[in-house]
Amino acid sequence: MKKNRLLIIAMAFCLLSVSACKKSTTPGPQGVAGEKGDKGSTGATGAAGPQGATGATGPQGPAGATGATGATGATGPQGPTGATGATGATGATGATGATGATGPQGPVGPAGPQGPAGQDGANAQSFLLLNKSVTLTGLTRFSIPAITADVVNSGIVLVYFRVSGTTTGYYALPYAEADRTLTLSNYGVGYVDIKANFTGSNLDFRVVVISGTSLTTLSATHPGLNVRNFNQVASAFRLN
Repeated sequence: MKKNRLLIIAMAFCLLSVSACKKSTTPGPQGVAGEKGDKGSTGATGAAGPQGATGATGPQGPAGATGATGATGATGPQGPTGATGATGATGATGATGATGATGPQGPVGPAGPQGPAGQDGANAQSFLLLNKSVTLTGLTRFSIPAITADVVNSGIVLVYFRVSGTTTGYYALPYAEADRTLTLSNYGVGYVDIKANFTGSNLDFRVVVISGTSLTTLSATHPGLNVRNFNQVASAFRLN
């Protein structure tokens, strides 16, 4: 009811104001303020609405800086050394292993010293020449200092050969087999000359120098001796 009165009074003032504006541009005095109405009571709080959907996750922030490494702690004291354990019992002796294979035969050693004089007083020496070569063209000369003028004049020079590294016996010169021949071409003071109809290598030569005798005398003093057999000659004159 009080509100309606206030509303009527307000409308009356408005009408008066409109009429005044039509008669004069001079504003009239301010009207009396209407009585303030009572504040209405606060309405009841409405029910809470449903929760909205969860928004998208934002981007991950940058990683923070790595903190400084802490100081290394002090090394702890070394623990005491443990007691030495008892010595274990000695194990049984193992079985004897199998005997290894026999190694290869070693190379022929150098010629030994001069042997004693033979039964007939002849002086014989043997010289070993290892891994020698011969050539088809010309003569192959070997140095034999034991061949003196006396040997050339009244002695004997015998030459034998074999393939290096073999254990077979020596073959006497002159030698012929198939299309190969080896001969003692000549000998003189301090040398022998070997002639071959082929070129070859890896040959071992035995040169036997006998002074003070001849083949005729040798046959008489050593009946049955085959001078083409090195083993017989070496045995007769005790050559190494």
